[in-house]
Amino acid sequence: MTTEVWTSTRGRISQATRITLQEALEEDNRKDTPSFGSEDLEKIHRSGTEAGLLGIYNFPGSVYATDGSNDRGVMGAGFFKLDEHRGGCCQLGRGVEGNSSNRAELGAACLALEDSKKQQDRKPVILLSDSACFLSSSQKWTGEGKSPSMHGNPDADIMRDIVQFLRERIDQGLLTIFIKIKAHRGDPLNEQADRWADEGRQSENIRWSLPTNRPIFYWTDKDTTHRSPMNPTVKKRIDLQVSLQQLKIQTGSTANFLIREDNSRDLLGKFHKDRSVWIRARRRVLQCLSYQFPCALQLKQWGILKDVKCRLCEK
Repeated sequence: MTTEVWTSTRGRISQATRITLQEALEEDNRKDTPSFGSEDLEKIHRSGTEAGLLGIYNFPGSVYATDGSNDRGVMGAGFFKLDEHRGGCCQLGRGVEGNSSNRAELGAACLALEDSKKQQDRKPVILLSDSACFLSSSQKWTGEGKSPSMHGNPDADIMRDIVQFLRERIDQGLLTIFIKIKAHRGDPLNEQADRWADEGRQSENIRWSLPTNRPIFYWTDKDTTHRSPMNPTVKKRIDLQVSLQQLKIQTGSTANFLIREDNSRDLLGKFHKDRSVWIRARRRVLQCLSYQFPCALQLKQWGILKDVKCRLCEK
């Protein structure tokens, strides 16, 4: 691929600038390069990012940016601390039970809280995360009048540590704030945390690896093997397999329609799930398929039609 760079005929570009531009164009890494330089333009850029507009760069306490990485069956977690310009990471275990980006995000937040405890500086802490799922899963553990349980939580081993760290900070009167920011928008804090999360997938430091002894389900879809404990996706796969097995032993008109090729059954499914369609129209589709509404077979039984074949395709 050829890349053209247009410049003014009156402009002068030094050799060092040419080399820098060429290296940037030939860079294989598709992610943005975070910058924490002291140049005026860099300061202006940071102040215009989401974190900058929130005034986070002037926060008097500790600022942690966290991120998780889930790629090719390996989960990594990482964080970046702003005031000390350093970070940390680890690889998350228990991947054999299924991978989850939310588990990686939880691990990153736990690493940041663990690091703040080791510092013992008694400063307020801000945790920046680009995961709405992480904030939603931790939301029920905050506030009064709630009695959540770890039972049924697939990442209870990490969430338990997070709750313990938060309780210790509350007992010490220390403020902890979770803030959601957008991912991959050029924010240096989020980009640095993303780098640490990618490094965590290669780390030999494996955390939270104790198995839960839950049954693991395997299935193959489009030449790709998936594995996961019981969850809504697995339940749908089980329901699908049960339906396919039942169709093999059925001989009615409905079974013949469902196993016949090229009958737009996928369109019927989309129509039934479309909430913008009138509920009575969606219900009428189910009534027709289950013979609860007068269809060709019902009309033939009543003697109104002579044949149940479609008048268009004659099937």
